Amino acid sequence: MGTAQAKAEVQRSTDLFEKCRRFTAAREAIARGVYPYFQPIEESFDTEVVIRGERKIMVGSNNYLGLTHHPYVLERAEAALHRYGTGCTGSRFLNGTLDMHEELEARLASFMGQESALVFSTGYQTNLGIIATLAGRGSVVIQDRLNHASLFDAALLSGGEMVRYPHGNFAFMRRLLEKHWDAPGGVLIVTDGVFSMEGNVVDLPAVVALAREYGARVLVDDAHGIGVLGPNGGGTAQHYGMEKDVDLVMATFSKSFASIGGAAAGPDEVIHYLKHHSRALIFSASMPPSAVATVLACLDVMEREPERRTRLWENAEYLREGLQGLGFDTVASETPIIPVVTGDMESTFAFWRALFDAGVFTNPVLPPAVPESSCRLRTSVMATHTREQLDKVLDAFTRVRAELGAP
Repeated sequence: MGTAQAKAEVQRSTDLFEKCRRFTAAREAIARGVYPYFQPIEESFDTEVVIRGERKIMVGSNNYLGLTHHPYVLERAEAALHRYGTGCTGSRFLNGTLDMHEELEARLASFMGQESALVFSTGYQTNLGIIATLAGRGSVVIQDRLNHASLFDAALLSGGEMVRYPHGNFAFMRRLLEKHWDAPGGVLIVTDGVFSMEGNVVDLPAVVALAREYGARVLVDDAHGIGVLGPNGGGTAQHYGMEKDVDLVMATFSKSFASIGGAAAGPDEVIHYLKHHSRALIFSASMPPSAVATVLACLDVMEREPERRTRLWENAEYLREGLQGLGFDTVASETPIIPVVTGDMESTFAFWRALFDAGVFTNPVLPPAVPESSCRLRTSVMATHTREQLDKVLDAFTRVRAELGAP
């Protein structure tokens, strides 16, 4: 090989874009007609959507209380647009704090049973803003292996040491605490409240008991618990009656609150510190007015219409029991998140496509989120699903399994 050719080969192998050229899996799936991602929704009717002119029952959304189309919520969002405009055009730290942001923080703190709260622009940024600000060199962040990716990214960004325990394995967590309890930068235990790919609820009393024994702090990511769990929808800590026992709670607004954004809630001194040190807050534009108004309106609806949460749980039980009665494996689901195990990746793509063609929108979950042999279709129900719609979903699962000859 000549010098020029060898140099060209080296340049190609070290080219920043080479990995992009090698990535062909998505285009291959598109060519086979089984690519499930980035499906363009043309219209939305709460429990149903239109994609490429075809109407689908939506069981792939996190719109648990069905508030994205609530007339009062839409009205309040529109009013905020006219009063404040379309955006804040600045960070919370400078010109981007509205009176609505502060109203929302006060109401969220009360709703979640905490002293104080701080609103961020997205849920992902909230986790970055909490962990990367509080943990640092010398800190140890202990995480459940099934936590959300933003929690892992935040721990890596913090500069502290991240260690993980197998899902729900508290004996393993104890061993980690025994090893790291005296970390000079402190220990933070981080867990999802509701695990988004399993549908189960964390054993929060066990987590808190270990944290207290070893002097660690606890952060609960309640993205899928807020609005869903607890007598008033206050989340996982409220579900266990432990609002005063957890140190920090994270909430996101892109699920039950029908909007976008997130919040950290906890002791006033900690929230005050985050307010003045969190780079994810200080260097990001703030939540737009219509999004803040949406969350405030959703809080109003949650308080005025508690029957929505009752219907949500009734629908979740109906779909879960229906799938289990048909012989489907719903893993450890005990919430409105109901995964259905479909096997390997090819089987999962095929099942997803057949359901999609049958008018049912689900979400495929693949490695590394789950083991290769335990791929699944993630379904989630809304308070506004009708029994007729859920029966159609169950019928579609039954017909597709027969068509595909799936076990």
